[in-house]
Amino acid sequence: MVVLNKIYTKTGDKGQTALGNGERVAKHSMRVNAYGTVDETNSIVGLARLHATGEIDAQLAMIQNDLFDLGADMCRPDIAKDAEAEYTPLRITDGQVARLESEIDAMNGALEPLRSFILPGGSALAAYLHQCRTVTRRAERLSVELASVEDVNTAAVKYLNRLSDWFFVASRVANNDGKDDVLWVPGANR
Repeated sequence: MVVLNKIYTKTGDKGQTALGNGERVAKHSMRVNAYGTVDETNSIVGLARLHATGEIDAQLAMIQNDLFDLGADMCRPDIAKDAEAEYTPLRITDGQVARLESEIDAMNGALEPLRSFILPGGSALAAYLHQCRTVTRRAERLSVELASVEDVNTAAVKYLNRLSDWFFVASRVANNDGKDDVLWVPGANR
């Protein structure tokens, strides 16, 4: 259980922060940028949920919890040393990736195939889901960049990749099952 009695610690006043293993790194490090962008995604999911109801809201709640798991995963380097840790570090699993894939398939099964690219918008929920998608893509790019120089859980990168797809398909569901999607018209304003 986490207990936060004091919110400010002053330990980051000189531009460093602690990772999950206690190591101190610069706040602008690649790892902090990656999991910070995951946190940003989670905040936008919270905004999307203001417009969500029913099953999609329940799924977004699960995603928010997963995003905290993902942040915990990414703030803990040295995956090879997990067995030596005081407690088992929290890692994203292939099961969480599979759940997203199952939800994507279920949502997409009710939609007409796309015949054009979609512009972000339509309903408020769809617009926020598109913003979730684009920030998730940035988190994925930062995570892939990090993985090129440090150890990163491969399931975490897969999760981000599927999550952006999930947000895309969910945005179509939020737009009256795609009927209210805003379609791109190439060269329309020439």
